[in-house]
Amino acid sequence: MDRVQLLLVGLPLFLFCSDIFSLFSPAPSKPAAPHHYHHGHPVSQPLIQPRHTPLEFPTQKASGIGYGNTVSIDFCSSCSYRGTAVTMKNMLESQFPGINVVLANYPPPLPKRLLSKVVPVVQFGVIGIIMGGEHIFPRLGLAAPPQWYYSMRANRFGSMASTWLLGNFLQSFLQNSGAFEVYCNGELAFSKLKENRFPGEIELKELVARRIVNSRVII
Repeated sequence: MDRVQLLLVGLPLFLFCSDIFSLFSPAPSKPAAPHHYHHGHPVSQPLIQPRHTPLEFPTQKASGIGYGNTVSIDFCSSCSYRGTAVTMKNMLESQFPGINVVLANYPPPLPKRLLSKVVPVVQFGVIGIIMGGEHIFPRLGLAAPPQWYYSMRANRFGSMASTWLLGNFLQSFLQNSGAFEVYCNGELAFSKLKENRFPGEIELKELVARRIVNSRVII
């Protein structure tokens, strides 16, 4: 065996033995803390613990001219009045700091809500009859299809598109309440249903300020 073979065999054996020796050897001890000698006796230096200062947050005091007052803006969400309601909300919060402005949907009357639930059923029913053909009418108790079915069947795609658009228009109309009602502390301050118009920003600010002052006088 020449020197190259001895080197190739001996080097891995040396590395393996060194790993085994380091594995079973005890861990080195930590260096001892420095001692100060006073009159021949060692005096250990006390450990200085870091002081944690508590975080102090500024407390927010409940203050403001509008604190304790609530303004509710009930608007028609299907009439795209949300943008106007959000504008009025931001204006009131800036003019009366601390005021609570609540936005809510003003639903239409009960009969219109019930009819708005019926419209999609009729809408899909008519489209299903147009697509189903003459086989649906015997199951409905009719011997022959009515005359309007043949008229709608002649222009099937146009009839389905017209039914879909008309149904969506009726449903949007029935869900429309046209309301923009402003309440201040439970009292009606402005009603679009009565005035048939939207309130101006200056007008609404004066109406809310008047009711806030009146509520303070009563208290």
